[in-house]
Amino acid sequence: MQTDLFGNVIEEKGDLKRDFGANPFSILDTKDGLWQARKKRWINMGIKSEVGRDAVTYHMKDWADKKGEQGTLRGNNLPSDTSIFDPVLCELVYRWFCPDGGRVLDPFAGGSVRGIVANYLGYHYTGIDIRQEQVDSNREQALDILGVDNMPQWYVGDSNIVLDQNWQHQFDLVFTCPPYADLEVYSDLQGDISNMEYDDFMFTLESIIRKSCKLLKSGGFAVMVVGDVRNKQGNYYGFVADTIKAFQRCKGMGFYNDAVLATSLASAALRAGGNMKSAKLVKVHQNVLVFKKA
Repeated sequence: MQTDLFGNVIEEKGDLKRDFGANPFSILDTKDGLWQARKKRWINMGIKSEVGRDAVTYHMKDWADKKGEQGTLRGNNLPSDTSIFDPVLCELVYRWFCPDGGRVLDPFAGGSVRGIVANYLGYHYTGIDIRQEQVDSNREQALDILGVDNMPQWYVGDSNIVLDQNWQHQFDLVFTCPPYADLEVYSDLQGDISNMEYDDFMFTLESIIRKSCKLLKSGGFAVMVVGDVRNKQGNYYGFVADTIKAFQRCKGMGFYNDAVLATSLASAALRAGGNMKSAKLVKVHQNVLVFKKA
């Protein structure tokens, strides 16, 4: 055993990754070789989180506008640009912030990843999504991967309404990734916050955060993955800061951890030249915000 001058044990290289699944630092590097290998194993199980998601992004709108194809935004002629959640991040969040066999609440379920990973690892996942086709796809994938006896629970509906129902239990972890304002517009359904103006979006998001945290056990964690996005004028909304404030206004919720999720650089270099014509840096990270209930 090696120690430093002050008697602190110096961990051998690799110990942290072995003990915690990844270095428990404030930067989570998805480009790491071990991370990518684990992600590939999850995907090879049959997870297809993109199925059921045909969101229209600003990037796609720009592409269509330049091609003069505004009428085909939801067709098959568009480049794939819908965000997919990282299953390794799910694995780490559950391991670090949820007790074994704990209950997980996800008010913005989206694709299948968070539910499948949770139940595969022995947790009990409950997700809410406003789109029936998304939930149908999630259930189909979970049935193929997990079997009928280990299905996550997905509810169809507006979380702002569903969370008002008489829930019979509390949750150990709230874990979710909401729409990033109007970056990806998922539907024109009433209650879908991705099609709202930003002020209405934040007002409704805060209501859903408050109702979710009300169902969280004392001592439990809420983890939300967010990222700042630009408005139509090219300026950032300040979404990350607004999200932190929304949680802090919830009774008993304290801002506990802030991690940067460093994402792939695959297309960043291709976009950088164009972005810098207007002095905009290419964004290659998201924020993992962790809150704890007193």
